[in-house]
Amino acid sequence: MEDKKFNIAVLIDGDNAQARLLKEVLAEVSKYGKATIRRIYGDWTTPQMNSWKETINQYSFSPIQKFSYTVGKNSTDSSMIIDAMDILHSKGVEGFCIVSSDSDYTGLAKRIREEGMFVMGIGRKITPAAFVQSCEIFTYAENLAKSSGKSKPKRTSGPSEKEPVKATESQDKEENEELDLRIIQKAYEIASDEDEEVHIAKIGAALRKIDPSFDPRTYGFRNLTELFRSLDKYAVVKNVVNGLNYPLVKLK
Repeated sequence: MEDKKFNIAVLIDGDNAQARLLKEVLAEVSKYGKATIRRIYGDWTTPQMNSWKETINQYSFSPIQKFSYTVGKNSTDSSMIIDAMDILHSKGVEGFCIVSSDSDYTGLAKRIREEGMFVMGIGRKITPAAFVQSCEIFTYAENLAKSSGKSKPKRTSGPSEKEPVKATESQDKEENEELDLRIIQKAYEIASDEDEEVHIAKIGAALRKIDPSFDPRTYGFRNLTELFRSLDKYAVVKNVVNGLNYPLVKLK
């Protein structure tokens, strides 16, 4: 996924997402493709949608009005799903980004993947695991909300080993989760295929296959290269191709 850019439909559940992160959402989507379809769904007559009104024009999103048919319920999820299926069959995009923490979109994510299309999700850490695992990539909104400064991660531990992670600056360590080295080792083994040096992008792809929500920012690092540099077991090797650095990772 790292080298291919394609058209992505960004569909946001306005009742279940944060307007203040709209810029960060688009930046995250841009890592994988172009956000050609941009829609935010909700009942725009209600006060809770006011926070979106200042940003939709700034970022070229189309507001989709959906009224609540009964008290305590809304039709946003069903409307998004219907629109997503229409977009899916129109063949106008090659991928989707579903922005919500609602488990109601689990079936939609599965259906998109069945068509062989890329699907990513963005939601809070309260998002049910079923929805997270149904996406090819899932990014937690809390990671998008973190400051641009480096975080100070906790120490990491595997089943029978403890390996210190080099501290970085700014954020309190309680904001970062504990890294399980077993998933790192497993991804490295999958990506290496017995090669001595492995492209870090290949390891990243393996990590996402094991856990779609894996994100170095969860552990206080800006990117995967920074994370691997902090681990004593691995060495990051500079690999310049056509003036660009594509880091390699190897065991020390």
